[in-house]
Amino acid sequence: MRIAIFSSRRYERSFFEKANARHDLVWLEPRLSPETASLAAGFDCVCCFVNDEASAGVLETLAAGGTKLLALRSAGYNNVDLAAAARLGIHVVRVPAYSPHAVAEHAMALILTLNRKTHKAYNRVREGNFSLDGLLGFDLHGRTAGVIGMGRIGQIAARLLLGFGCRVLAYDPKAGPDAQALPVAFVELNALLAESDLISLHCPLMKATHHLINAASVARMKHGVMLINTSRGGLIDTPAVIAGLKTGQIGALGLDVYEEEEDLFFEDLSGTVIQDDVFMRLLSFPNVLVTGHQGFFTEQALFAIAQTTLGNISEFEATGRCTNEVRAA
Repeated sequence: MRIAIFSSRRYERSFFEKANARHDLVWLEPRLSPETASLAAGFDCVCCFVNDEASAGVLETLAAGGTKLLALRSAGYNNVDLAAAARLGIHVVRVPAYSPHAVAEHAMALILTLNRKTHKAYNRVREGNFSLDGLLGFDLHGRTAGVIGMGRIGQIAARLLLGFGCRVLAYDPKAGPDAQALPVAFVELNALLAESDLISLHCPLMKATHHLINAASVARMKHGVMLINTSRGGLIDTPAVIAGLKTGQIGALGLDVYEEEEDLFFEDLSGTVIQDDVFMRLLSFPNVLVTGHQGFFTEQALFAIAQTTLGNISEFEATGRCTNEVRAA
């Protein structure tokens, strides 16, 4: 099958080429958007990533060009208009899991860095400053950690937090038996917000979870709480979180995702003036740590993404269906 791969990066090509046995891969650097969708004309399959746009208009252009399959090399699919895809006869497949350890471990990296301020200590020592002023942290052992979303990533994050000696609270209305078997306490969301010293988000973005963290939920949190998001940017109402940072209600914030990240992340903007005032306000806080959607970025995860994506395409080509297909509700 001939595949147009949008938002391609050099670092992922070797993994796809290693996993590929039969398909014709064409690498396109631009994001999939209304302006670039025509580049896919004549391709049976379009492969896209988290910040590519698969709106109704884009899908109509793809369908007109002969595309029958949209292969997401990600778990989330909130950027796809599934109803429009079904109407146009475009099948949508995804990578439901690649390396949940990668994302959960990155969440822990954010927690540890914000707590012990190792990023600041690194810069100080390189400048010959060995003062400890401003680097005070706390023991994770004995703290209460809240995990929102107990899928595969959330379960691993909970195990890691338990390993540090935390008391772990969990919230997930659809938690499966594996999650319920863990030595964590399942509570209602408001109880988790009120009791947790740190909160880590691991739930998918959907209508019910959009801006799950908002002014009202921030007000319910412990004063000085640490908030971590390695899931999807739209889970957080950023202005509400900024307000919480200003009052000290939120004591530390770690983000690997951002609601308006599509014009920022995965690009080198070091020589430009960033126009997103909300994002720049976030960066002005000394207790905020932002990484550019790199939670998935491990060798194991990239190879698993390539294998599953190409496996999905091969399965669809052979049978006209795919185990990892997603459809409109």
